[in-house]
Amino acid sequence: MQIDKLRGEQLDQLFDAILSLESREECYQFFDDIATMNEIQALTQRLTVAKMLSEGQTYHAIVDESHASTTTISRVKRCLTYGSGGYDAVLKKLAAKEDK
Repeated sequence: MQIDKLRGEQLDQLFDAILSLESREECYQFFDDIATMNEIQALTQRLTVAKMLSEGQTYHAIVDESHASTTTISRVKRCLTYGSGGYDAVLKKLAAKEDK
């Protein structure tokens, strides 16, 4: 797991900060302060790509809709296949929330 290389007090503090957010508006405020627009867009794009891949969409469709590069799509696909399961866990939670 690559995240194991990053584990430590500072990353714990960041995750605790994110987990403390109680509303979407708090998320907007926090991420506006902590990350650049490009960083936020990159994270958003990766989650979109993961969702589309999990739905079985083709690289071509994903490029057209998300404007992600094939390199980004391949990287996300590798994480879905060989990663820590983080994308899968989040996508399942989001799907369950949409079903409600």
